[in-house]
Amino acid sequence: MLGFLFSQRECKELGYVLRKELDEMLFDLKDTRIESEIRSAIESRYKIIFRMYARLASPKELSRYALSRRPQTKN
Repeated sequence: MLGFLFSQRECKELGYVLRKELDEMLFDLKDTRIESEIRSAIESRYKIIFRMYARLASPKELSRYALSRRPQTKN
């Protein structure tokens, strides 16, 4: 385990970077053309980034990025 000390400004910047990364991964996960192996890798990475963001974000902000556990049906 590593520990870091960030200033308030650095925390805001880190939160911004993590949000953008989560947004990109959510966009990719919605793409039906992505193969299951790649989707699995994205989901694994998403969980890590989400846990990092959870340390900075309020519950309200965090709920925006929570993945649903319902299986997605193909249309």
